[in-house]
Amino acid sequence: MGSIRQHLIDPEICIRCNTCEATCPIGAITHDENNYVVDPSICNACMDCITPCPTGSIDNWRKVEQPFSVTEQFSWTELPPAAPDVETIDALDDEAAALLAEAHRRAGGYAKAPASAAKPRVNLHNRANPAVATVTGNFRITAADAESDVRHIILDFGATPFPVLEGQSIGITPPGVDAAGRPHAMRLYSIASPRDGERPNTNNLALTVKRVAERRPDGSTFRGVASNYMCDLRKGDQVAVTGPFGATFLMPDDPAADILMICTGTGAAPFRGFTEHRRRLAHRGPARLWLFFGARTPQELPYFGPLQKVPKALLEQELVFSRLPGQKREYVQHRMAARAAELADLLRRPATHVFLCGLKGLEAGVDEAFSAIGGDAGFDWPELRAAMRADGRFHAETY
Repeated sequence: MGSIRQHLIDPEICIRCNTCEATCPIGAITHDENNYVVDPSICNACMDCITPCPTGSIDNWRKVEQPFSVTEQFSWTELPPAAPDVETIDALDDEAAALLAEAHRRAGGYAKAPASAAKPRVNLHNRANPAVATVTGNFRITAADAESDVRHIILDFGATPFPVLEGQSIGITPPGVDAAGRPHAMRLYSIASPRDGERPNTNNLALTVKRVAERRPDGSTFRGVASNYMCDLRKGDQVAVTGPFGATFLMPDDPAADILMICTGTGAAPFRGFTEHRRRLAHRGPARLWLFFGARTPQELPYFGPLQKVPKALLEQELVFSRLPGQKREYVQHRMAARAAELADLLRRPATHVFLCGLKGLEAGVDEAFSAIGGDAGFDWPELRAAMRADGRFHAETY
């Protein structure tokens, strides 16, 4: 018998409100005086119970060779340990899981979530049962004369619960079919707003989307289906959304955590959420956010204007440009080398977290810079990176 994915309820979080049992359409959920449990012989993973749960205790999954029985579940005071990456991959929609797995594969594999991160909700909505969001804003955030057309898009979910955390993603599937008559593939977009919405206490979120339009050698233009669909949306349009997705690339909630963020282009999206979340908390103390952000020019750097207004006490930022007229090309790894002593000090701290997000290839230059910094400072970067990854303090997603 091969392994299966079993749906379980976390007894430590469950408040015994009976919402899940009342919602389940096939009677797979029951309870005794101790726990609410899911019968593996009945559950068909329809997901109807996920969204109504007020605590998220219902959204737990384990890959098992032999399912835990109802009797076993009744006796639990906590969930059994998960095998590596089960909640990261197996609890996701298969299509989204494949996209996330590829992003992490390029960057060296999955890491654990930060120990202090809040518990994420994942896979509340899939293709068969999407959340319908309304576009309430679509703003160009690169200069009008810049080659890159990058948009800040705000989606409002109205009365539909759609809880997210900084670092998660959502899935968008453009309407219609491809040339072969099949539905278009899903695309994942990192959330660019904090957990309480683009404005505080609103049921909305923001995305950072770059229009893909590339000139081919034959003179024709390739237009990305999903990116152009998103960038052409108008206020009032409705969008089918799946997710949220992602259970590891999450912002630590520890106020003592220094967070080093390295990105290019639209890879800045999750870090906008990180920064805004700390700003709203009126964060005070020695821990800081650090941002190394690369683009070709200031005109093509998303959020360039707003970044100038972020106080240095909240965000130490290095904006790096590779195509400034009359100047030598500079990339984020070069600016990291210029601040080697400070970065070495950061990496020595047990509460420092490192996040990379951007185009594939970013991690190679960053690794080279960290290796040089470690060599000068007396530590082995590959060894430290592995330890940080195992500790939930090193995270990378590239695309």
